[in-house]
Amino acid sequence: MVLSAAPVFDSVESVGPPRPIYLLSPAGRRLDQSVVRELSALEGFSLVCGRYEGVDQRVVDHLVDGELSVGDVVTAGGEAAAIVVVEAVVRLVPGVMGNEASAEDESFSGGLLEYPQYTRPASFRGWEAPPVLLSGDHGRIERWRRAMAIKRTMEHRPDLIEARGGLTESEKQLIDWLAHEEEG
Repeated sequence: MVLSAAPVFDSVESVGPPRPIYLLSPAGRRLDQSVVRELSALEGFSLVCGRYEGVDQRVVDHLVDGELSVGDVVTAGGEAAAIVVVEAVVRLVPGVMGNEASAEDESFSGGLLEYPQYTRPASFRGWEAPPVLLSGDHGRIERWRRAMAIKRTMEHRPDLIEARGGLTESEKQLIDWLAHEEEG
């Protein structure tokens, strides 16, 4: 099943939605945090969702301004992908999150995954939160968080480290610091 061009054109033209208009499609530009930041800076944009086999090629060629992909997956339609796009973009709109700095210190900020998070109590079923987090030394806690973000990224998503051109000298030193911190 392919959505016909006429109903898609008629729907879009009758509403006159904000431009640019993006089709959710596996052929599109892959959504990542930099694309999300670009979209959040726009006055508005619109999304068109295909279904099953997608849309008539004339929609791609003559109606939409571009295509977006949420990754190398195939779904029955673009609705789930649209939710991903909207969820990611909306949280970067000023005033949406209570603490604007929260959007700055997240996974993919600076090309790294986020550091591990812990809540109270410090000990849960015999599993302890890292002592550094209980130290009250905010500088040491920030170093630990940065080092753990680097370590987690190296372990789980080395492609992100590679895309950044590898580790900087200061990041290598931070990893060394973390190894000593974890030993003692």
